[in-house]
Amino acid sequence: MSRSTAPQLAVFDRIISDRGSVYAVSGAPVSNRASVVAALARLKSEKRFAKATHNSWAARLGGEGARNDDGESGASAIILRMMETEGLDDHMIVVTRWYGGKHLGGDRFRHVIAAVRHYLANRPR
Repeated sequence: MSRSTAPQLAVFDRIISDRGSVYAVSGAPVSNRASVVAALARLKSEKRFAKATHNSWAARLGGEGARNDDGESGASAIILRMMETEGLDDHMIVVTRWYGGKHLGGDRFRHVIAAVRHYLANRPR
């Protein structure tokens, strides 16, 4: 699947800023693992997202979860759990973080939760 046929991502950029770290959230309907890979490639084709410190993501495909923390330990589990609670299937959500130089501790999890909530509330239907 090429980037031109990759799922169109809804991107909400710069939604959270804390101690220099900046967050964005993106997502798209997906039908299989190949469409997840293609959507990630499309997102990372934008230089800003390619240079992000973390692009943590989760997807639900036919009721089964797939996820990757991309170095932000525990982030994808939070995303997947929120998708399961919402009943959002055949979809993926990516939480992007640009590290600002200061550790956020547990606040990083609150920011992941807030980013996913933002996506769920504002995503195209």
